[in-house]
Amino acid sequence: MTVDLAAVDAWWRAANYLSAAQLYLLDNPLLERPLAAEDIKPRQLGHWGTSPGLTFMMAHTNRAIAERRRPMLFVAGPGHGGPAVIANSWLDGSYSERHPDVDRSRAGLRELFRQFSFPGGVPSHAAAPIPGSIHEGGELGYSLAHATGAAFDNPDLTVVCAVGDGEAETGALATSWHSHRFLRPGRDGAVLPILHLNGYRIAAPTILGRMERDEIEALFRGYGWEPYLVEGDDPRTMHREMAATMDACLDAQDRIARTGEGRPPMIVLRTPKGWTGPKEVDGEPVEGTARAHQVPLKVAPDDAERRRQLEDWLKSYDPLDLLPDGSPSKQVMSAVPDGDLRLGATPHADGGRLSRPLDLPGTEGHAVPIETRGGATASATGVLGAWLAEVMRRNPETFRLFGPDETKSNKLDAVFDVTERKAPGPVAETDTDLAPDGRVLEVLSEHLCEGWLEGYLLTGRHGLFNSYEAFIHIIDSMANQHIKWMREARDTGWRSSIPALNWLLSSHVWRQDHNGFTHQDPGFLDHLATKGADLVRLYLPPDANSLLAVAETALTSRDRANCIVAGKQPEPQWLSLEEAREHLDRGFGVWDWAADDADPEIIIASAGDVPTLEALAAVDLIREDVPELRLRFVNVVDLMALQPPGLNADGASDEAFDAAFGTRTPVIFNFHGYPGLIHELAYRRAGHAQLHVHGYREKGTTTTPFNMAEMNGIDRFSVALDAIERSGRSGPGVDRLRQRVDDLRQRQHDWSHRTGEDLPEIRDWAWRGR
Repeated sequence: MTVDLAAVDAWWRAANYLSAAQLYLLDNPLLERPLAAEDIKPRQLGHWGTSPGLTFMMAHTNRAIAERRRPMLFVAGPGHGGPAVIANSWLDGSYSERHPDVDRSRAGLRELFRQFSFPGGVPSHAAAPIPGSIHEGGELGYSLAHATGAAFDNPDLTVVCAVGDGEAETGALATSWHSHRFLRPGRDGAVLPILHLNGYRIAAPTILGRMERDEIEALFRGYGWEPYLVEGDDPRTMHREMAATMDACLDAQDRIARTGEGRPPMIVLRTPKGWTGPKEVDGEPVEGTARAHQVPLKVAPDDAERRRQLEDWLKSYDPLDLLPDGSPSKQVMSAVPDGDLRLGATPHADGGRLSRPLDLPGTEGHAVPIETRGGATASATGVLGAWLAEVMRRNPETFRLFGPDETKSNKLDAVFDVTERKAPGPVAETDTDLAPDGRVLEVLSEHLCEGWLEGYLLTGRHGLFNSYEAFIHIIDSMANQHIKWMREARDTGWRSSIPALNWLLSSHVWRQDHNGFTHQDPGFLDHLATKGADLVRLYLPPDANSLLAVAETALTSRDRANCIVAGKQPEPQWLSLEEAREHLDRGFGVWDWAADDADPEIIIASAGDVPTLEALAAVDLIREDVPELRLRFVNVVDLMALQPPGLNADGASDEAFDAAFGTRTPVIFNFHGYPGLIHELAYRRAGHAQLHVHGYREKGTTTTPFNMAEMNGIDRFSVALDAIERSGRSGPGVDRLRQRVDDLRQRQHDWSHRTGEDLPEIRDWAWRGR
């Protein structure tokens, strides 16, 4: 079918009216009588400046879908573009399908306007309650990365991505222009960026908005794009140029998909900020200036003159003609695709509708055999890497591995037996594990890795992001936004569940002794813990089999963010796979093979692989010199299980917590991260006052592994002495232990400073059992 450009213009004017009226109106939605004070919102909130440009892009995306019958997804990057995205989904009917009280009638139109940026209503950005949206528009910079993630393994999908020129100033977005080099024509979908140059941020000009045409063209050709420029302010001319340009771009994408050759197209759209809005207010220019950014015409409800000015502006769109009886006219609807091709109804924006479970291999064949506790040595992430290779083999279109150049460093390189890194350009003879079809996506931008993965998950697929622990902080805010999205999506009641966001943090704080203080920070756990256990899990597997059990759980979970911290260095192994699974089910438990006195004087607890090793070594030390001290040993694998059920529906019961940790017995808790996190999670437990947490104290440098632990007090000596001190014990055995610790500390200091290594009896310590 061919869509008349007059219909496209009618749709655009209707969408502009809806976008503007959402900012102002409580009633009188079709302006069928003069605006009265009670028709006006007392607080006018939201953003107009970007809306007419967004509606213009959506109008032409709708036209292209209707004519070509091509599935498309629209990602709205400009900040607070909610009015435009809401307008589109209401016009195509998808909003009313999800929100029946906001139907396409006078009453529904009134509710559409009333709810916007209003108590009990909807926010001013492209959030989860808006059909067709996968992108939280409150924070800038992630649109193009999300769009690319959505296109991976989606060969029939075109993602139109609106990029604001203010958004384009962020580091995340600037890096995202390289994303097209990671798309494989024919296997992946296509991304059509539309860079919207309306010239201004909230109060000042944008960098790109002030660049000349030849600079813009040179910049994006340098990035590898073929830029098409559309600029002006006359609607009739602009509709013709935009339609022709979009057709040329989509034709170019088709050629690239067939041949694999050619520069991917993009559009640079230059329009006035606040296009079609008030030209000036109180003698000051508004359209085409930063004054159009938010609410361009402030209207006090009792100001008759301001109400008249608002009415003149809104009536310029002819709402009664476009929306007779509160429903879109036939002309408006002739520019809208139907069914699931509608932007608001596409299943790609509700990825759970398309998602299917991973075909996961069994972990049994990858487990480390346990004959004696600590007798086997293995790299936890190395063992996981072999299992992930099978995951990738079985799921060649629905699972990808993401990371900033650390797959091999984090010992996951077994995946290269199955696939390669995706080559961002030609492959040289000297390159290894690199291919055009590689499914491991590496780039030295945590923002880009996170954005790609989020887009991939939001459209229904599965993945894992592996990173050095210290530098995952780079995406703190992105993690925030994704978790907020999941919370809002769950609360809609109609969005389908999506696969979990999984982070694997390795090269962690206790094994960054060689890289030093810059690489030592376990604080991502603290950041995530504040987001709530209903959406976040924090896993600290103590060995390889525990990591396999955690990974199996993480990759089958949905609507959740799972953070897994695991070491990559060879370490002693403690649990069989079956024991690890049972341990994970409980979240924590007593290791009776280590110490399980029914009436302990001291409980030693641990969370994390290195803290667990050191805590067990402390038990060994105590037993050698003070064997009469009654001990219990507890290990925690799921940190959020420490929260009581009142804060976490999946938290351990008070009975289970007290059975392990007691209520009056001192607990020496050796923890992977900052000590305060344990107190934050367990503060409501009866025995909280008895928790004495050893953890990272912001002490770091380039040193040996044991010295790093000792600097922060998680070493075996510190744990053992603290246990003795809090037990109140004294006598010859205690004196021997103190003296032995003093001697070993001095020998360790001297040896490490002379050889650069840990003392052999510390480095090669092995659990001797009871």
